Amino acid sequence: MTRSPQLPRPGRIAAYGVLLILGAAVGAAGSLVQAAWFPGGLALALLASAGLFLGSVRATGTQFGVASSAVGWLAAIVVLSVGRPEGDAMFGAGIGPLVFMLGGMAAAVMCATMSRLPRPGGEPERLGG
Repeated sequence: MTRSPQLPRPGRIAAYGVLLILGAAVGAAGSLVQAAWFPGGLALALLASAGLFLGSVRATGTQFGVASSAVGWLAAIVVLSVGRPEGDAMFGAGIGPLVFMLGGMAAAVMCATMSRLPRPGGEPERLGG
């Protein structure tokens, strides 16, 4: 017997939208902070990004929660990293912006692929049966 896929509830869709906007905000703030106070700002920006992604998976319980915040985060840093015709760009040259982009993407992938945590008060699941 096959099950038809269920549509997400309106509350969950709203949560994904909020996580998308929050991801964009954290990405924009991290882009500014990582360059302003190097190396402490870089560490702070990476911790904020990892916290957002971990909080997304904990809040929604799905990988799609992480994906929605990661899409907002990545969109913000890509838009800010593209230079203008006048030559102005938000990201400067150096290792900091590269570490921020790659480190944030690695944190998103790690949070999206980590194993599920057991729910409080639930029965422990068994692999064999």
